[in-house]
Amino acid sequence: MDAEYPDTSSAGRTAWFAERFDALVANIETFIKGKPDVVRMAVICMLAEGHLLLEDVPGTGKTSLAKAISQSIDGSMRRIQFTPDLLPSDVTGVQIYDSGKREFVFHPGAVFANIVLGDEINRASPKTQSALLEVMAERQVTIDAVPYLVPRPFIVIATENPVEQSGTYDLPEAELDRFMMRTTIGYPDHDAEVQVVANATAGHTTDSLQSVMTTSDLQQMNQIAAQVHLAPAVLTYIVTITASSRTLPDLRLGISPRGTIAVAKAAQAFAAAQGRSFVTADDVKVVSPYVLPHRMILKPEAELRGRTALELLQQIITSVPVPQTRAAV
Repeated sequence: MDAEYPDTSSAGRTAWFAERFDALVANIETFIKGKPDVVRMAVICMLAEGHLLLEDVPGTGKTSLAKAISQSIDGSMRRIQFTPDLLPSDVTGVQIYDSGKREFVFHPGAVFANIVLGDEINRASPKTQSALLEVMAERQVTIDAVPYLVPRPFIVIATENPVEQSGTYDLPEAELDRFMMRTTIGYPDHDAEVQVVANATAGHTTDSLQSVMTTSDLQQMNQIAAQVHLAPAVLTYIVTITASSRTLPDLRLGISPRGTIAVAKAAQAFAAAQGRSFVTADDVKVVSPYVLPHRMILKPEAELRGRTALELLQQIITSVPVPQTRAAV
């Protein structure tokens, strides 16, 4: 049953948002141990209706986190195992001739779900990867010049292995730009790994997780996050950060306007998760390392010098004056 919020004021909506956010995070953390920041940011991405890219070495729980998120929400979920022989039509769908009706009938592909899990996305060919570009940006696919809308909310959670290069294809910049956030999970600490092993040997899997939220709840939370106040000073602060990346000599590609929008939306969702109805500069600083570095493409000579996108981003944030903001009235 949907959890209704009784108080329709701005403070009441964000308080309800924060309560539901904490419940969702707690449910996921019953399975994903020792990674509270990663779990919270993954949920923030989803509540901003953004797409999430989980990039890490094998065996760290990328797919488990994606499945734990999907299991916690009572909505439709499809999983796509990306392989070199996967076709674009397997992802988006295809028109098939129906001899009985004497017409072509559209058969939806795997993207027609609320949550789409793309496992090892970099194993598919560039042609198949490009099948995701339209649906990730516009929430629709076009087959034979006819657009078909996917269900809302619509979120892609993809995983990729950055260390194994055999049989993989780098994600193009255009596709990376469509992911609101990219994050890594990393190895657990000793105590968390003990719990992980205990759960695995006891047969505890993500399939045993109970949903704690409906898609209606999720849509309400998407709407609440979108209504969180962004003061002009904070908007200017965000744009100054992203625009500064376009002039850095170490970058061959800076942050796009889509990246600027992604930071603003993620900061709104983060503020709402804290129970606030307005965004602060600190919110922007928290979400930026998850939203921006994968959009900053270094020049080869900068990589040879050991520079990283995250390091350059921190330099930008340090150099941009922090605006003084107050709560929205």
